[in-house]
Formats: sequence, C-alpha cells, structure tokens
Amino acid sequence: MRVYHDLKTVSERETAVALGCFDGLHIGHQKVIAGVTSERGKGLVPAVFTFDASPLEQLQGRGAPLLATNRRKTELLEGLGVECVYMPRFEEVWHMSAREFVEKVLCGVFRARMVSCGFNFRFGEGGRADSAELTRLCAGLGIEVRVAPAVLVGGEPVSSTRIRRLIAEGDAEKAAVLLGRPFGFDFEVAHGRRLGRRLGTPTVNQRLPENFVRPRFGVYASAVTLPGGARRIGVTNVGIRPTVKYDGILAETMILDWSGDLYGKRVLVDLLRFLRPERKFGGLDEMKAAILRDAETARTAAEPYLQNQDAMI
Repeated sequence: MRVYHDLKTVSERETAVALGCFDGLHIGHQKVIAGVTSERGKGLVPAVFTFDASPLEQLQGRGAPLLATNRRKTELLEGLGVECVYMPRFEEVWHMSAREFVEKVLCGVFRARMVSCGFNFRFGEGGRADSAELTRLCAGLGIEVRVAPAVLVGGEPVSSTRIRRLIAEGDAEKAAVLLGRPFGFDFEVAHGRRLGRRLGTPTVNQRLPENFVRPRFGVYASAVTLPGGARRIGVTNVGIRPTVKYDGILAETMILDWSGDLYGKRVLVDLLRFLRPERKFGGLDEMKAAILRDAETARTAAEPYLQNQDAMI
C-alpha cells in the first residue's frame, strides 16, 4: 500500500476515495471504507483521504485522545483492502472552500470517480460543508457520492467518542464490539528497571503518550502480536506502578510462554478483558504472587480468542 504525507503526488489511476479522520477505524468507519473497496472491480483504486493528526489538535494544540497510531491505522486500512492513503497535515486543506477541496483534491490529486463518506462528514473551511454539499458539488463533475448511515449498536450510533468512554471505563469487551476487533496499541518497547526480570516475571514496557486514549488503570488479559506475527497470551498492567515509583503512564505486559529481547521493537498489545484494578502491594513478594494469579486468569480469558484467530488464518 502506498502512503503519501502531502498532496503533491497525483494518482496515476482513477480512484474511489473514502473521506474521514477514521480514528480507531471502528465498524462505522469500516462501512465507509467498504464503499470504495467494492469499486475495485470497476478498475478504480481504493483510496483514503485522512489526516496524520486530529484537526483539532493541529488547530488548537489539543484534540481528542487518539485510539490508534498512524502506523496502526495504515496497517488496518491495508487489511481492509485499501491500496493508497493520503495523510497530509490538516494545514494543507483547512483554508480551502468546499468547492476548492472537490476540484483541487478529489479531482486534481485523486482523479476520483467515486467518493464515500459518513453521514456526519464535514469539510471545507471551518467545516461549513456537509455530505449533501459534497454530493451537489461532485454531481456536476460526474463523481458519484455514497453516504454511509450511522451504524447502531445497542440502539446508539457507533462513534470514536463512545469507544473512548468504554476504554476509560475498562470495558474492553464492549469496546471490541464497536471496533470490530480488540482495542490495542503498538508502541515501541522501552527499557524499564528490569524489576520483572528480577522477580522471575520479565515484562515489556510501553509508554503511552499524552495524546493517546488512557485505558482504565488496572490489569488486563491481553493478546500480544510479536514481530513476525506470532501471537501470545499476555497480562498487561496499565497505570502508574504504585508499588514501584515511576513517572508517566506505562503499559507493562508479561508475555506467557515466551522469552526474548524486544527492546526498541514495536509490539501490538490488544486488551481483551479487565481483570482487576491497579493496587499497591505490601512488597515485591506479594506483587509477584498476584502477577502469577493474574497470569492464570488471563490464560483462561485469552485462549479462546487466540484459538479463534488461529482458525481464521
């Protein structure tokens, strides 16, 4: 899949383009993406126009916490069948009128013949234009527009805001329903204090940046995807490490039935089920005993998920 971080490269072929921020790529977003991947049989390249950061973050310095890194977002898009992604800075288009965006970006860069967006899509300077205006402008240029309706789960629309709330509450299982997969993160493994190794329970440490969604602090059953694609069961503690002082939010994962060096590598950790709140132990021995109990609980929770994933491969 080709990824461009500006709008300087004109598509060599005509495209079907999905428009949106697509943070988290939840099941509502996937409906929008399906609108363009279905056009491959007509000779159109399935493409996506999105941003490399939240528009609010770029305009105001702070936006809603992210549900996925750009790296993860592009991997997911490729898995959905997208062949080309344009991910420019918001500043490249924020000043454009709705007509300019359609003519310069959709026609001039993408050579679009079909466009897909969500029911709540906004564009143009100040976000003044909606999907109805997009349809009107594109009709005059021979571009088909498909607007995906809201996807409802439990009688409520699926949204990134709703998913953030579930993650903050520790409801990993409901978040997974709305995402169409478990919520996870793929940050680089950092050096820690090697405390887990001294306890006989080595872990991988991943620091969660300030602009990333903050899961409820506590212990989770997790699924770990190692470099190369192998999957293992994990026990992940998200929090501030109350027993051992540490500055910042840390995800610390013990990978069951595996050993090796992952420092400096990116590892995908999917949170499957919240097991217990974070707590402060009376000492390291008490903490080690709790970790071993968590490992058995996590194994019971995660094994069915991994077996199901293996069956799908």
